Amino acid sequence: MVPAAALGDSFRKFFDSVDTFFSNLTAVHWGSLLLALLAFAAYLTLRSRASFNILRAAYPESRFRWLYIWGAYFAGYGFNSVIPARGGDVIRLFLTKTSVPGSTYPAVAATFAVEAIFDVVMGSMMLAFAFTQGAFPKPPDFSKIPAFDLQLFASHPKFTLFFLTLLAVAVLGGFAILSRRIEAFWRRVRQGLTILSDRRRYLREVFGIQLAGWVFRFTAFWLMLEAFKIGGSVRNVLLVLGVQAVGAAVPFTPQGAGVTQAFLVKVFGGRAAAYSVGQQLAIAVFTFTIGFFALVFVFRVRSFKEVIARGRADRQAAQVQSPA
Repeated sequence: MVPAAALGDSFRKFFDSVDTFFSNLTAVHWGSLLLALLAFAAYLTLRSRASFNILRAAYPESRFRWLYIWGAYFAGYGFNSVIPARGGDVIRLFLTKTSVPGSTYPAVAATFAVEAIFDVVMGSMMLAFAFTQGAFPKPPDFSKIPAFDLQLFASHPKFTLFFLTLLAVAVLGGFAILSRRIEAFWRRVRQGLTILSDRRRYLREVFGIQLAGWVFRFTAFWLMLEAFKIGGSVRNVLLVLGVQAVGAAVPFTPQGAGVTQAFLVKVFGGRAAAYSVGQQLAIAVFTFTIGFFALVFVFRVRSFKEVIARGRADRQAAQVQSPA
């Protein structure tokens, strides 16, 4: 159970930071912020291209456009900015699946896992650097960070072990229930992982493109640090990326909100309160706006309910075509 005091303290600090941000809007360097958002858009665009290449390897005979994969990527990321527990990934999964003729949900989900390989590698490197700098709290001290989700797991190791065990049992139970279809399921998963069988192609069309995207991500956070008067530097950007890695690992809030703010204030001090919220709000509003326009103008969707309705219709059609 989440401690009420920790939960209240987390929300209070977050809204205090929001108040500080809006009180200091005049101090924001808007030119740097705009350039930062454009760099972040370039980062996500390159990520979508890597996703497109993974899907092309999985479905070489299908014809589909990058525009739709780009739109699905921005829609998913944008909705992740406002929906907790990475709910935007569900939207992206559905939009991507319907954009690739003949695709299946297990295969498309597997392509997402291919993308995550780069994130795990880079995130581990960022965390390793952050832990060597002194300002970044060590894992045993996470329970002292005023973010209720981190405090919950760090302060209650028995509950954490129980939660992970329950999750493992649920996964095993799911496999047991689907045992009659498990062979077809894994065949589709392997199809989504096709590009990994060609190491050179993977490095060229996925890892290399994602690495180029990280150059733009690095630039975006440098410019945001400048925009909010924290000061752009290699060390500061790497610390921010380390914080982002922690936030991504705790997806109970949209894009790790709360955890990210608490860590940034811990790393940079009280002067980062406005920056921590400003960065989160700027990226959330920017990506959600692009994602919404992608839904409307690329996929011709008018509401979130319509996405759900189309997803159910697509699932029913798939069941009719393949009852097994």
